[in-house]
Amino acid sequence: MASPSLSFSSSLSTTTTPLLRPSAFFLRPRSSSTISAKIREIFMPALSSTMTEGKIVSWIKSEGDLLSKGESVVVVESDKADMDVETFYDGILAAIVVNEGETAPVGAPIGLLAENEDEIAEAKAKASAKSSGAPPAATSPPPKAEVLISTPSASSSLPKATGKVVVTPYAKKLAKQHKVDVNKLVGTGPFGRITPEDVEKVAGISPKANNVAVAAEPAPSPPVVKGGATFAEIPGSSVVPFTTMQAAVSKNMVESLSVPTFRVGYPVATDALDALYQKVKPKGVTMTALLAKAAAMALVQHPVVNSSCKDGKTFTYNSRINIAVAVAINGGLITPVLQDADKLDLYLLSQKWKELVEKARAKQLQPQEYNSGTFTLSNLGMFGVDRFDAILPPGQGAIMAVGASKPTVIADKDGFFSVKNKMLVNVTADHRIIYGADLAAFLQSFSKIIENPESLTM
Repeated sequence: MASPSLSFSSSLSTTTTPLLRPSAFFLRPRSSSTISAKIREIFMPALSSTMTEGKIVSWIKSEGDLLSKGESVVVVESDKADMDVETFYDGILAAIVVNEGETAPVGAPIGLLAENEDEIAEAKAKASAKSSGAPPAATSPPPKAEVLISTPSASSSLPKATGKVVVTPYAKKLAKQHKVDVNKLVGTGPFGRITPEDVEKVAGISPKANNVAVAAEPAPSPPVVKGGATFAEIPGSSVVPFTTMQAAVSKNMVESLSVPTFRVGYPVATDALDALYQKVKPKGVTMTALLAKAAAMALVQHPVVNSSCKDGKTFTYNSRINIAVAVAINGGLITPVLQDADKLDLYLLSQKWKELVEKARAKQLQPQEYNSGTFTLSNLGMFGVDRFDAILPPGQGAIMAVGASKPTVIADKDGFFSVKNKMLVNVTADHRIIYGADLAAFLQSFSKIIENPESLTM
């Protein structure tokens, strides 16, 4: 299946306005004093509303290749999917600024496009300047790097500069890490030499104790968390950085901690559902589709459980019932969305779910296919898990955790025992907008639908 593709690039002329496609990435025209009008930057696009940086999966084109408008140039990994990126212009891929496997912030240049061969040498020079960490004069350093500007009194006490900035090796390393322009610093070392302390002062870093020689590399310290606690490193362990998707999941989970939640559990008899599943399974219907359909039908009766609170002051009754379903994929977790699940029949819903799973595993979901959920379903029953609690996704009111269906001994009102299949369902909800009675009523409706599932096929 072909990857979804997006187009972006920006003319660097002061008189040329970049085109924008409906997918609408923010494209900034750059000053003509930075690069000539015939060289255009290819920017890192924003592939989702939560994306702050992207990773280059692969360059489809190589330096020197001729490009046509609309042709795919590079594959970018966002926090949720991989997408082909197209160019708006004809030209030559003159230079690659960000290589495969590297990341760049949204809006940062990742490549340069030349209009003709005469511009290639200039483009390569600009790319080399960017890669070396020495930005052109028109590119302003971070605000905190501009704080220290030499005053007449400070400079008068130092020898006159000879035109060459002298920087200690460790100071040079610090300057590169914190994006400090050493050319704007006034060194306090011998003969105006720029020391690590000079760089740290500009970057806003607390100076370290001077009981260690400046030229010596500081020993790596364990990560420090709030409260001053440290974690001892285990010898032989390896540190693995988050993938882009794992970083997004981590951010969302931390964000969810700010929401006051509560949980309600409910046992649901599944004998009738199991029997129905055996009938419809040969037609391509999955248990996930059955559960999503049942949840959607219950949400129609209890719209407050389908609502959301995003600002802490108001809440929204969502006009659509979009069931997001958690799916584990290689390197992360994603929630493809079954939109309008209450309006689709069971068989169409199952077909739609199959398509979404295939696209999710190929990392080809479009943003609206994973970020439009109003209620989330997480099912670990297929792994034999009997119960668990799910973490509420940001921007939603509730998430349902479904455990495995297992034989359970039940006593009726007359004292007779029988064995029935039951599953435990736990719902985590935002207590600012959903209360215990709301969830209890919703779970009662959900249970009735599961125990009498004929309506699922209508």
